[in-house]
Amino acid sequence: MGYTALYRKFRPLTFSEMVGQEHITKTLKNQIIAGRVGHAYLFNGGRGTGKTSSAKILARAINCLNPKDGEPCNECEICKGALNGSLTDIVEMDAASNNSVEDIRSIREEVNFLPTKAKYRVYIIDEVHMLSTGAFNALLKTLEEPPEHVKFILATTEPQKLPATILSRCQRFDFKRISNEDIIKRLEIVCKESSIEATNQALKLIAILSEGAMRDALSILERCIQDGENNIDEDKIKELVGIPKTEFVNKITNSIIEYDVDKALEGIDEVLEQGKDITNLLWEIIKYIKDILVYKATQKLDIYNKDELEKIKEISQKIEKNRLINLIYQLSELENEIKWSTQKIIIFQAGIIKLCNKNEATDIEERLEKIEKYIKSGKLQFQVETPKNITQESRTVNQFIPTNNQNIQEQPKTNKALNKNKTNTTKTYSNKTEEFWPEIVNDLKQNGKIVLYTNLINTKAVEINDMTIGIEFPNGMSPFGKTVLEKQENIKEISDLVSIACGKPMQIKYITQNPQVKQTKEDELHKFANESDIPFNII
Repeated sequence: MGYTALYRKFRPLTFSEMVGQEHITKTLKNQIIAGRVGHAYLFNGGRGTGKTSSAKILARAINCLNPKDGEPCNECEICKGALNGSLTDIVEMDAASNNSVEDIRSIREEVNFLPTKAKYRVYIIDEVHMLSTGAFNALLKTLEEPPEHVKFILATTEPQKLPATILSRCQRFDFKRISNEDIIKRLEIVCKESSIEATNQALKLIAILSEGAMRDALSILERCIQDGENNIDEDKIKELVGIPKTEFVNKITNSIIEYDVDKALEGIDEVLEQGKDITNLLWEIIKYIKDILVYKATQKLDIYNKDELEKIKEISQKIEKNRLINLIYQLSELENEIKWSTQKIIIFQAGIIKLCNKNEATDIEERLEKIEKYIKSGKLQFQVETPKNITQESRTVNQFIPTNNQNIQEQPKTNKALNKNKTNTTKTYSNKTEEFWPEIVNDLKQNGKIVLYTNLINTKAVEINDMTIGIEFPNGMSPFGKTVLEKQENIKEISDLVSIACGKPMQIKYITQNPQVKQTKEDELHKFANESDIPFNII
């Protein structure tokens, strides 16, 4: 008998053997016991979560001659025929390779015939989202009103690609990602029955790498025993999968934190010389920094040994949470850049060098710390200027200044005459993005930032994630407007206001729906007024 892969050898044969999908198996068993089996099912979920296995179990259970508590016996003639593939009444079809109208028409012709042995003729269509539009149309009528002896079970990883007419005709079951704990328990059973010696750390690593897919976990486990040795540890898995060892990731991460470019590049070269993939390395660095952040917040991690935890502890003591969050954000951006680049190593090394630039990093950190300090103090104060007699000097004085009682930071003597026209107020914003953004734009106008104000009129703010607010330009961004808004001091000005409104350090991102906008005469007027330092109002 030929070799059978582990994921096929240990495929669940009953609903009770299914891992992590109890919310689905319980419902299906109750339907079978009550005799209320539907005519069409849609099993949706990620790869390796048990969709096809559940479909096969359901097909056997409704045809089993001796079912027990909604489970197939796997001993009767029907069950054995289904398991060895000799039963023609259970038809499995891969829609990825059989997606034409002719393939579906053949099913429409077959459903009119009674099953040969079983009670029901069951069609299991895997990757159903791959069917063509014509094939879906051909399936519609049969799926809506099939003969009583026919059942359909559709499986897909992308239900959004299915027509609404198909979705409405099926009972939908969503398979969730299997938890690491459930995967580890199943792997322990497989190892015991296969005489495989695996450490707890190794099984944890396999569960993490599988990303909630039981089939992937079994495939990784199988790769580890292909060399003939049934002893598996963490290092062996990392070597086979191509993940750099923790010591190298620690060295690179520590170098970034200490702004040591030479050591960071040296660590990268050591990893690349071992033939590791650059994407895996970057993923490991991001994950490692995330773990440092988690340890700094909770003082515990599960997947590291004692020595590795000690190194993480040392790093966590010399870096602030804000910088860790910022590093994760910047590395994630670097990952996106690498994904579409043909020179991945060059882009990666350039990105790491940028992270090791202390001046740039310090500027960002100081800005975040300053905003956070002001927010925590509850004493945010800024100065509002009247638009009269605006000079280039007065345009730079609307900075946020912490106050102590009624003592206000003294302005430069050159602005002394202007202080008479300034009023001090404490500003609070709405906590809703769509409400506080118009207030911010209006404040820019009141503060004398007329050029910024005119370029942000009719824009909208949307929350992209917990760290970023997007500014949408429905009518696009003019060339002059792009030049103004992308100036570092203007980005900082807007980011500071958004951070105060959100109550935490935030970054901004410009989103242009129509980037090709010609420069109008009004833009030229704005440019002329800005360069000539002439105040004006839009009427």
